[in-house]
Amino acid sequence: MEQNRGDRDLSEKLIKLNRVAKVVKGGRRFSFSALVVVGDKNGTVGYGYGKANDVSEAIRKGVERAKGNTIRVPMQKATVPHEIVGEFKSARVLIKPAAPGTGIIAGGPVRAVMEVGGINDVQSKSLGSPNPLNIVKAVFQGLDTMFDAREVARNRGKTVKELWG
Repeated sequence: MEQNRGDRDLSEKLIKLNRVAKVVKGGRRFSFSALVVVGDKNGTVGYGYGKANDVSEAIRKGVERAKGNTIRVPMQKATVPHEIVGEFKSARVLIKPAAPGTGIIAGGPVRAVMEVGGINDVQSKSLGSPNPLNIVKAVFQGLDTMFDAREVARNRGKTVKELWG
């Protein structure tokens, strides 16, 4: 994954906040974990997972990790260039391009990633595990393996117009 540490105007979205209680001598001690995605709504997205004893600190840590864990998504007119299947553990995510004006047809975690990434027309289906962290990792695995039309054309020694017809 490519590392972009510059602070641009990134939008952040909280996907899951989890509270964990540890029973100690004086009562219960709570800690929090936050799964966050960030993006510039122009093809750059990242995710982060932060843990802390305070909600705001967990979210802040998640955002910092997400900013250091960004990838560039090849886009074609606000959609993905081709169909992809992302897999992580038992979570599988199918992502398909859609016609302009379709909108984001996706559930929960996938929708959040697509919104902050600036992908406006896409169809998606989550298969397997309903765990939000595994779904997000599957989406990023799929987006990371996506082909860019310019790169494929350059490797084949052709122009994009020759490649797409």
